[in-house]
Amino acid sequence: MGEAAEFRDLALEAGRLVSSEIKLRAGQIKTRDTKSSPTDLVTATDRWSEKKITDFIATKRTKDEILGEEGTTIEGTSGVKWIIDPIDGTTNFFYGLPGYTVSIGVAVDEKIVAGVIMNPFSQEEYAAALNEGATCNGSPIAVNSPKDLSETLLSTGFSYLPEKRKNQGKVLVEILPNVSDIRRSGSAANDLTCVASGKVDAYFEYGLNIWDIAAGLIIVQEAGGKVSDLEGNFPSGDFVIAASPTIHTHLLDLLQTLSADEV
Repeated sequence: MGEAAEFRDLALEAGRLVSSEIKLRAGQIKTRDTKSSPTDLVTATDRWSEKKITDFIATKRTKDEILGEEGTTIEGTSGVKWIIDPIDGTTNFFYGLPGYTVSIGVAVDEKIVAGVIMNPFSQEEYAAALNEGATCNGSPIAVNSPKDLSETLLSTGFSYLPEKRKNQGKVLVEILPNVSDIRRSGSAANDLTCVASGKVDAYFEYGLNIWDIAAGLIIVQEAGGKVSDLEGNFPSGDFVIAASPTIHTHLLDLLQTLSADEV
């Protein structure tokens, strides 16, 4: 087993420590805080999940860096970085809706080499390691291959900031006539697993952070998909396009035409 596969398996262990409990708490939490806006929710369970995952990884990998959405920053010396979103889709979790996930990505010298996304609601475990393929509950997964944008089921997400959401809506008005339909799950990590497993054909979103996408990027790539930012480079956060190679360029061209990163 290679190093990337070992990181993947350790991330699976870490995700399993919190997944079942998160499912039990979904829709049962009565108190919440906010972060960047009144719609950017965080709960005690987000913080509990991050601490549980972080403590486990820090014990197993004492020299690695760890970065978590809810404030964890542990410096490392090994060149290995663990990137954690303890609950992606907290609004879904708070209301008891499907679509909340736990995302754990691993980078070596800033290159993502492994990722795990747990879907507590559906009890699906998405996992990938560099050059090892992508799986869901241990079975191989692959992206779809639509022939044209007109056949593409597209997923996206929206900013927490009202003015940005208004402008994103304007962009969607221009996109809708070019695709078969649009979906919005409320979790970037969930959307990326949907691309990887063929539940949707493509996904784009602006205004993300690296913990939203780190695990999902390698899962999509290992499932045969292509990922990029709006310039066609590997995403570093903020803007992400994930799609089958058959339509990635067409979607990229459309989004560039619409200046989708300016909304």
